[in-house]
Amino acid sequence: MAKRFEYSRWDGTQTGFEFDADAAFDELTDELLYHGDVNAALRRMMQEGMRDRNGEELQGIRELLEKLRQERQQRLENSDLGGVYDEIKEQLDDIIDEERHAIDNARNEALNSGDERRAQNAQAAADERNMRLDLMPDDLAGKVRELDSYNFESKEAKQRFDQLMDKLREQLMQQMVDQMSGAMANMTPEDMARMKDMMAALNEMLEKHQRGEDSGFEQFMEEYGDFFPENPETVEELLEQMAKRMAAMQAMMNSMTPEQRAQLQQLSDQLMEDMDLQWQMQQLSGNLQQMFPQLNWNQSYDFEGQDPMGFQQAMQAMQDMGDLDQLENLLRNASSPAALAEADMDRVRDLMGDDAARSLERLAELTKMLEEAGLIEQKEGRLELTPKGLRKIGSNALRDLFSKLAKDTVGQHQTSNLGQGHERTYDTKAYEYGDPFQLDLNRTIRNALRRTGGGTPIQLDPSDFEIERTEHLTRSSTVLMLDLSLSMPMRDNFLPAKKVAMALHSLITSQFPRDYLGIVGFSETARILTAEQLPEVSWDFVYGTNMQHGFVLARKLLARESGTKQIIMITDGEPTAHIMDNGMPFFNYPPVRETVEATLREVVRCTKEQIRINTFGLGADGSLRAFIEQLTQINRGRAFFTTPEHLGDYVLVDFMEGKRALAARGRRAG
Repeated sequence: MAKRFEYSRWDGTQTGFEFDADAAFDELTDELLYHGDVNAALRRMMQEGMRDRNGEELQGIRELLEKLRQERQQRLENSDLGGVYDEIKEQLDDIIDEERHAIDNARNEALNSGDERRAQNAQAAADERNMRLDLMPDDLAGKVRELDSYNFESKEAKQRFDQLMDKLREQLMQQMVDQMSGAMANMTPEDMARMKDMMAALNEMLEKHQRGEDSGFEQFMEEYGDFFPENPETVEELLEQMAKRMAAMQAMMNSMTPEQRAQLQQLSDQLMEDMDLQWQMQQLSGNLQQMFPQLNWNQSYDFEGQDPMGFQQAMQAMQDMGDLDQLENLLRNASSPAALAEADMDRVRDLMGDDAARSLERLAELTKMLEEAGLIEQKEGRLELTPKGLRKIGSNALRDLFSKLAKDTVGQHQTSNLGQGHERTYDTKAYEYGDPFQLDLNRTIRNALRRTGGGTPIQLDPSDFEIERTEHLTRSSTVLMLDLSLSMPMRDNFLPAKKVAMALHSLITSQFPRDYLGIVGFSETARILTAEQLPEVSWDFVYGTNMQHGFVLARKLLARESGTKQIIMITDGEPTAHIMDNGMPFFNYPPVRETVEATLREVVRCTKEQIRINTFGLGADGSLRAFIEQLTQINRGRAFFTTPEHLGDYVLVDFMEGKRALAARGRRAG
């Protein structure tokens, strides 16, 4: 059955075209033309971002780094690391207040009993307890130590203190676990004993690994794998996960004041009586620091906010900050979009939101997407354009330039007298954007049958279309002379000029395949360029505009061709260089008489060989304008003084009008 399509008014909810290779390559075209390097263009797009066909913005690395900086700053400005102790201090002070209240109640009850001896004993006990409470150390560990040996009056206060100590022991133990796995919660004494066994086995495995021996990783994971829910597949992956957690704990310690660090250490030593477990932890931490120095174990953060953080909050904050640091390092050092695939997209989504993660995913897929579309390929470790990519750049450049022209002048090449002045060549080609829609039905249907495998009805697809080639009765040969001197990029003229070169090549190869197009680039000296080289051509880091050498090479190229001959020269400077009799280039600015005369002699030679020179001057000042007018007077060509924005309009319109004029002369001659 034939495919059916239904159309409805867009209501804002439908999704249009997704971001694909063609859309990405369209965005890349100007960058590729400007830099002449796929790798540089991709890095530029990676930095700046882009928009897809829906107009949705894909954030580039520059924007992502700024958002990352804001996320980090927000965490630092909102949170207070001192809260790790404030919560414990407040609870201890509340316990002490409850104890004092119980002491006062017991003393008052004894005084009101009428028993003088009981009253005396109660007063003495109250004085002793109050004195011990008054002499409590200010530091957290000291208070814990004194209260641990204190004889409580209040059973409720004693119970609250014991519960707090159990909770702190659990939190400290949980910190140790969190540093390694984050898997165990509500540790029981049995869990703690098993964890100590795991630590010993882990350190033994690490030492074997460092010696290059069989570490016994599979056996270790079989026995203790429940401590590591990430299910690492290698010992290296396991150790890296643990190192990241331990680095986060170390960052929290580093971010504390010296007094806070001392309190935490004393509190840990006092509550964690199992010295063997602490020794195992210290040994593991030292080994991991040696194995993973890149984790920056000396990192610290300056928390300036008002919201206090507890132990677990502080540890999570340190892990978040560490992950932000690692992501920043990845973004800053990524040399290609493919390198971004190393980011944990789920973690990016947690830290920076869905938009940032989606943008990073799209950027990471960019290289692979263009390779799969056949537009770029790897060659000797570098990305380069494929023949399909070369054609695509030219097609994009031509489309961009023609889209600016009024349809009643050139439009999409489809003028009212299309086909007049042409003769059939009995050859066909695949239809491309901008071609006249003159289908060769036999070959088009044959393509459809080959694609579908036969059967009726025949279903046509745009990829099946083949069109008839036509040839102008009068063949023309053109050499494009492109100024590659340093002034071109300095004055923002290079990209428009190169886009015109690519568009002209695409126009001639697709519409006038029997015509000839040669390309000559010139700066201090000139050189012949092939169509394959053109996309990667960049400006020369030298001074000098050697038109004379360019005309010499253009004449040699055209001497081998037939038909009408012309040179199209695009430049933004007057001649400042020429080749001397000894074959060496000579440069001087401002131009000297010898250079101008050498250049004009070549113009005379071109004129004698019936080569028309059409010159497009960009931002022509008085001296350049005067030289171009002198050149034009000798050659009888044409001069155009334009801006970079309208260069393409002038060149393409002039070329097409020239082709029409040639066709008209051919008809009259016939």
